[in-house]
Amino acid sequence: MQQRPLGHRTVGAVGLGAMPLSIEGRPDEAQAVRTVHAALDAGVTLLDTADAYCQGADEVGHNERLLARALASWSGDRDAVVVATKGGHTRPPDGSWALDGSREHLRAACEASLRALGVESIGLYQFHRPDPQVPWAESVGALEELRTEGKIQLVGVSNADPAQIREAQGLTQLASVQNELSPRFRSSEPEVDLCAEQGIAFLPWSPLGGIAKAGELGRAHGAFAEVASERGVSPQQVCLAWLLAKAPVVIPIPGARRVESILDSVAAAELRLSDDEIARLDQS
Repeated sequence: MQQRPLGHRTVGAVGLGAMPLSIEGRPDEAQAVRTVHAALDAGVTLLDTADAYCQGADEVGHNERLLARALASWSGDRDAVVVATKGGHTRPPDGSWALDGSREHLRAACEASLRALGVESIGLYQFHRPDPQVPWAESVGALEELRTEGKIQLVGVSNADPAQIREAQGLTQLASVQNELSPRFRSSEPEVDLCAEQGIAFLPWSPLGGIAKAGELGRAHGAFAEVASERGVSPQQVCLAWLLAKAPVVIPIPGARRVESILDSVAAAELRLSDDEIARLDQS
């Protein structure tokens, strides 16, 4: 698979968003592990997780522990894999999602993630979402402290706007930005442009627009189905190739519950769209 930069590392151009393996509708663990192994065997070297990817407060860290077990049973080179996790979202007892961007919470969350992943240092640690009750500088500053202490290797932010990205750059060695971007949600184009200008990896979350079943993405976005038909590939592959073409810093992280889904997504790394095709998709 083609490689793209992530801080001082390089990773495969398509990663795996592991969230679907731990939330509602998740597969059993055997299927989840097969899906992770298939991704790794196909050249994926970026696995995206978070402590909050679970079904409730009683199993925080579920997704991290799952990935740790999958990696432990994989026969490949685990040192080549970057596991990216996040802190700052919490899961209250009522099953909702809440925010805590305080320095104290992020430090405690990082320590818990280290234990869940079974590592001494986290490859990429991301502040999950801005907390309006906590100054942005405090939250990002907490991650810089963790980086300086060696508990995390790379710092990222998620769901950040251009002003927040620029502020974060002044506080830490910012490696990545993870925002939503897909045919359905295109509002993060300014963040992509800024990341490309600054050499920061941009990790689109929900890159398929929350549509993963065969045919649904094409029905929702006709131009993607047309190009897919012309190329003899899936609309999902066209979607991911379109994102990859936006800038050499873009690394989509499509979610998958099944082996077939992640293998289809990985194939997008080798699909090169023409300028005309990209223009058609941009205008759709």
